[in-house]
Order: sequence, then C-alpha cells, then structure tokens
Amino acid sequence: MSRIQSVPPVRLTGALVVLASLVLAVGAVGLAGGAIGIHTLGETRIELEASHLPPLLTVPGEKVSLAYDVFCIPSGAGEDLDDGGGCRVTGSVFARAGVTGPFSELPLTPASTGGSGQLEVDLPEQLAASRSGFSYYAVLRGDPGAASLTVPAGGAAAPLFSLPLEEPTRIDLGRHLFGATRRPDERVAAAAWGTGPAQVGLEPGRRAAPIGASAFDVGRNGTVYLLDETRHRVLVWRKGSSAPARVPLGVAGTLADMTVAPDDTIYVLETVAQPGRTPIVRRFDSDGRELDAVDTAERTVSQIRPGPMGPIILEQPAQQWMPVVVDGVPAGPNVQRGLAHSGRPLRDGREVYVLRRGNEIRVALVDSHGARRGWILTSDTDVAEVQIAEPVGDRLLLVARMYTEDQDEFTVLLLEGRRLVRSFSVDAMDWAESAPLGRFKLVGSSLYRLGSTPAGAFVDRFDLEVK
Repeated sequence: MSRIQSVPPVRLTGALVVLASLVLAVGAVGLAGGAIGIHTLGETRIELEASHLPPLLTVPGEKVSLAYDVFCIPSGAGEDLDDGGGCRVTGSVFARAGVTGPFSELPLTPASTGGSGQLEVDLPEQLAASRSGFSYYAVLRGDPGAASLTVPAGGAAAPLFSLPLEEPTRIDLGRHLFGATRRPDERVAAAAWGTGPAQVGLEPGRRAAPIGASAFDVGRNGTVYLLDETRHRVLVWRKGSSAPARVPLGVAGTLADMTVAPDDTIYVLETVAQPGRTPIVRRFDSDGRELDAVDTAERTVSQIRPGPMGPIILEQPAQQWMPVVVDGVPAGPNVQRGLAHSGRPLRDGREVYVLRRGNEIRVALVDSHGARRGWILTSDTDVAEVQIAEPVGDRLLLVARMYTEDQDEFTVLLLEGRRLVRSFSVDAMDWAESAPLGRFKLVGSSLYRLGSTPAGAFVDRFDLEVK
C-alpha cells in the first residue's frame, strides 16, 4: 500500500528544502495531495482535508490499496478535531475497470495502522488486474455535520486513472556517483543579480534561499525567456544576441512558473495565491500586454507546460493535469476539472505517466491503446523528484534529482526500447529559489537547464545527440 512519506531532513540548498515541502514525492506526476470540503457548525467552520497518493502505474500481480488521510479542522484552529474534538470520518471509493461503464462502490475502512483519520480499501483483484487499467474517485465525509468532499473534484466526469505496465523494462541505476558531472555545451543566457537594465532581481526567500529568476523557457528558434518576477518583467535573448531585451509584465512579483507558446504568447503561472483565491495564470502577448487571466480550479499548482490544446497545469489536490486554454479560449475552473488527465497530455496525442515512490521511478508513454512502453527504474541513492519526463525522437528523456545528506545532483537518462541508451550527471546549481519543477526544458534535441549562483542566473544547453 502506498503511503505518504516525509523527505528526511537534509543539509542542502534552500531550493531543495522548498521543493521537498511543496512537491513531496511529486517526482513528478504521482504525488500526495490534499483536498478541502467545508461545513459550518454553529459559528465554527469545519474544514475536511484529505491527502492521497494515486497508484498511477501498476505491475501484474501487485496488490493495489487506495489510502486516504482525512482530517476535520476548525477554521483558524491550530489543532484538528480528530485529535481534540471527536471528528469521525467515513467514505467510499467508486472504481471501475477501464474508463467506461458503471462504478462499483467500495467502502473505506479505518487503516490498520495510523490515526483514526486514515482510511483505506484494497482494490478487488479483478479491478487491479484489469488489462485496461482502472479509474476511480472517492467521496469522503466528516461527522458531526455534513462536511464532504470528492477526490478528485471532477468525480465521475474526470476520475483518476491507473494503467498496468505489462512488460516494463527494469533498470537498476545503482549508486549515484557524485562529482562526475558534465559541462554544458553552451551558456545561452546569463544575468547578474542587481537592478541594472540587463540584471535580474533578487529578494529574500521565505526560507534560507533567496528568490530570483523563478522560471524560464526556450523557443523553437532558440530564443531564451527568463522570468524576472521580482522586477515584473521577462528578459529575452534572441538567437545570437549578447544582451537581453526587456518585456514588462503585469505580474504580482511572487514565485511563478512560465511557458511560451509557439506564437510567442507568454503564460505566467503565479503559484502564490492571494487570500481567498486560487493561483492565477496570466497570458501576455510578445510586447507584454496582458490578454487575459484565468483562475485555477485547485488551491495548489506546481507546473505549467504546453499541451495539445494550449497550456496545461498540474493541480493539487486533484493530482491531475488540467487545461487553462482550450482552442484559444480561457478555461474556467469547471472546464479544468472536467478535462483533467492523470497523465501529462502531449501535443502529439500521447500522454506521459510518471510515479515516483521512494527510490523507484515508474514511467510510461501512453497512447489510445495503453502503455506502449514502460520503464521501472530503481536507485540505491535517494531520489528527491523527477524534473522532466518527455519523448525525444524515439527515446524518452528523464531527469531526476539524486541526493544525500550533504550533496545533490541531477541524473539525465535517455531510455529507448528495453535499454538505457545514455546517462550523465548535471550540477544542481540552484542557489536561488525558483519554480521547483521548472529547472529543465527540452527543445528539439537539446536539454536546457536554469541555474543560479551567488553571482547571478543563467541558462545552459546540453546537446543530447539525438537525431
């Protein structure tokens, strides 16, 4: 049974500490998340919270358990009712084989270990072993009162979906060798910290690390975009230029992620929401004029990436990828929930599924026929997160952070068919805090890395030598 695990304390950069707190097992797509339902009891608002780690990829014969940690919390209180007020939680999972047909109700029962707010159910073998996978959602309830919530929020219209890996390629990465890192092929952009026209702003962080140059992207023509959120602008290096152009943006100046569309439209995901609101995605033209803004459906969002119909965002607690633009039209919260995907949709119609559980990474490329190619990678060195998993040519690129108590690096893996074609290590170089899962971008056959030191921020290019 999958459980939410805390990342052990490590003596690393502030950025990694922030990453552990924001995306604990996000390793990419499969991570623990929370949900909230609210009920008013007298003058006290009761909030029902839940967290769940979806088993996005399974293997034949594997026992599948669905576990939820559920808590009732009085609004503004420092302790939950489950410990101090006798709140009782119940619920059911509604599951089915594949993605069509009726759901079967499976009552959740208190977990054999843990607190009274932990609920679980073992998935029946006929569902867990379904060659078409299984889809499910949960309805959770809290007493006293009628507080309830559905996880994910789309319920039967957009349930979580898990796929089987029939014959995955298993790769043992062994113990990571620190210090044998590869130098970049090119530094394509660089800016010192400061207030000058070609410098990037820096401000004190919420924790130990300062915040600056929180996101970047690279266009197909090699144009580099560096988000200078502190100074409300983006720095743009055109191909062959040594100095950046400056495009002002009407952003809040908080930690943000960014993606740039093929028509040079800039999308900025402001991950820090204003009180009483969810995060916002703002759309700007190439001159910095704001075109529109979209409220996200969920209270926590960790990434924005290009999708088949427009930008998509990874939202929590749903743990699903949701569109914020559909065929050029902004997608409101209800549309986002209704079009949610468990895997990351790609522009070619396929999806990427990623699940990091402990030091094991499961990844699959999925099309309409299911998981055509899948890999299970194990590591003797601790894995903090999967930064990127995307196809490049006939191969799959995967970048994961490896760490010990006093050091960390990224390992870059190229997977093809039933083998690991190539691997190399890259320095973390994340002195300043940035969007936690936005340090790498794949463009064509080049991997780009956003880095920072006490001197400034930069973007490096690594040639993957894929034709």
